Amino acid sequence: MKFNATSRSVQGSSASRRLRRAGRVPAIVYGGQEQPLNIELDHNEIYHALRKEAFHASILDMEFEGKTQSVLLRAVQWHPYKQQVLHIDFQRVSATESITTKVPLHFLNGDNSPAVKLGGAMISQIATELEVTCLPADLPTAIEVDLSKLEAGASVHLADVALPKGVTAVVHGDDNPVLALAVVAGGAKSEETEEDAGE
Repeated sequence: MKFNATSRSVQGSSASRRLRRAGRVPAIVYGGQEQPLNIELDHNEIYHALRKEAFHASILDMEFEGKTQSVLLRAVQWHPYKQQVLHIDFQRVSATESITTKVPLHFLNGDNSPAVKLGGAMISQIATELEVTCLPADLPTAIEVDLSKLEAGASVHLADVALPKGVTAVVHGDDNPVLALAVVAGGAKSEETEEDAGE
């Protein structure tokens, strides 16, 4: 995914406010061997890009002064109540250096699982993203979690997920965290009990 950036020569809070009034967004690019770079972006372009999931978990091509740089979105500051982007941080990436970032989890086939079809369970997604380490070329835009074999009352752990080649999960604390649970509704058993009592 691509976006356009121009140099930002004036800094400070008052300069940033003027930029925002003019439909621009102040941003910074850091990392690598180069000095941090102050840039500005078109608000409408970056606002619509930020609404795409892939923009948050992909290596981005930043067009700057006729050259393309590979960067990764690191932080976005939003206005407390307006649909306005206030500031963005990007990190330069090198094709030969591993990066650590969070990738969204896509849960598939939940409605076709035995837990839902046979057990009447509800699937609770415990995690929505996973922190991973990999080379930029191996970074997936999302990681798929197949729920097709999930039984009622069971759970899917990290070890149950096949990570893409070259991708390693970064876990904190629990080595094999739960990603999703098939929760059986409390009312299901009580109804059966009432039927038995009636008989």
